[in-house]
Amino acid sequence: MGRLDGKVAFITGAARGQGRSHAIRLAQEGADIIGIDVMEEVPGAPYAAATEEDLAETVRQVEALDRRIIATKADVRDYDQVKKAVDDGVAQLGRLDIVSANAGISTQMAPSEELSDEIFMDMLDVNLAGVWRTCKATIPHLKSSGRGGSIILTSSDAGLFGYPNIAHYVSAKHGVVGLMRTLALELAPDMIRVNSIHPTTVDTPMIANDATYRLFRPDLENPTKEDMGEAAIQMNALPIPWVEALDISNAVLFLASEEARYITGVPLPVDAGAFVK
Repeated sequence: MGRLDGKVAFITGAARGQGRSHAIRLAQEGADIIGIDVMEEVPGAPYAAATEEDLAETVRQVEALDRRIIATKADVRDYDQVKKAVDDGVAQLGRLDIVSANAGISTQMAPSEELSDEIFMDMLDVNLAGVWRTCKATIPHLKSSGRGGSIILTSSDAGLFGYPNIAHYVSAKHGVVGLMRTLALELAPDMIRVNSIHPTTVDTPMIANDATYRLFRPDLENPTKEDMGEAAIQMNALPIPWVEALDISNAVLFLASEEARYITGVPLPVDAGAFVK
């Protein structure tokens, strides 16, 4: 018996990185998946967007586990697109039990006064308002089932303390915590649990790019991933530079499972001890 047998999970940003990892890990434990991804370039992002081929690979890997998956193109900046994807997925798979609001971006990194209004607001639109839209589209399905459910919001260690040169990212990720705590109170009467995940640096395309390397190693003209790792390891209490997507997926699985049935309103760091350091 899988820990999520018979359940359905909705995952945003499912084409690659943490989103794909979450889809595979939940499917391994018996869940069927509804997944979306924008698969379009985001202004100011220092890395290439996910592609349709990436999303197709997520589908392939989930189906290889003998689980069902409905995967579509949708943008968390557009509530109607998210709602349609959720509604269509629930119509085909019959229910909704778990929500992973995972989609997020990293864009220009600079002192606060140098960030443009567009860059700042785009970040909030995806990393904060996009999480709210995901919850808004899914809550009615969770409520109507009468079975309760679990909503897991992806924040960051940057949602627990500040970092220089990413004020827009830190602001959005702190906002996710406030949203989580409010939803936990609003939805508790329906036995719907709401928690947030706070990773340290995760080895995905969001960090594997020159802009992130330079953020961590401004002392070098052309820093590499290995150079970044030397600085990143200083952030964590455990002597590692970053965690893997699977480490975050295992935490999402725990919060989605009955093992966490009375855990709600909790910001959960998965950060190699960065928060306590």
